[in-house]
Amino acid sequence: MRPTGSPEELEHRRLRALALLDEGLQPVEVARRTGVDRRSVRRWKAAARKHGRAGVQARAAPGRPSRLSAARKRRLEALLLKGPVASGFDTDLWTCPRVTELIRRRFGIDYHVDHVGRLLHELGWSPQKPARRAARARRAGDPSLGS
Repeated sequence: MRPTGSPEELEHRRLRALALLDEGLQPVEVARRTGVDRRSVRRWKAAARKHGRAGVQARAAPGRPSRLSAARKRRLEALLLKGPVASGFDTDLWTCPRVTELIRRRFGIDYHVDHVGRLLHELGWSPQKPARRAARARRAGDPSLGS
């Protein structure tokens, strides 16, 4: 399982572990201080011995690159900020299927609806639930329940 933290934070942890080893601490003690398994410390030590600093440098997270470029992601976010109605939808509520449709129409790229949630999270968007009101209050226009 991949440890938590950005690639830069993970690299910092590895470099700190190597510095502690250089101070003469045993891998078990270095592991305790850095909060990792002793085998990781030994693996980092071997990588640094074999490749130098490059052996423990941060690397981009593995996985398929996004099909939307950074510029297109910015354009998508601008479209999202304008709202669903501006993009031709009936109501003012974004859903993952709607965002999937928007991406397909505007950029010609098909995303699976489940992946769109991850894409939105990457852009800093979070799922929201619309405010609910009692049906009777909506029909009566009761101002005390808010909108």
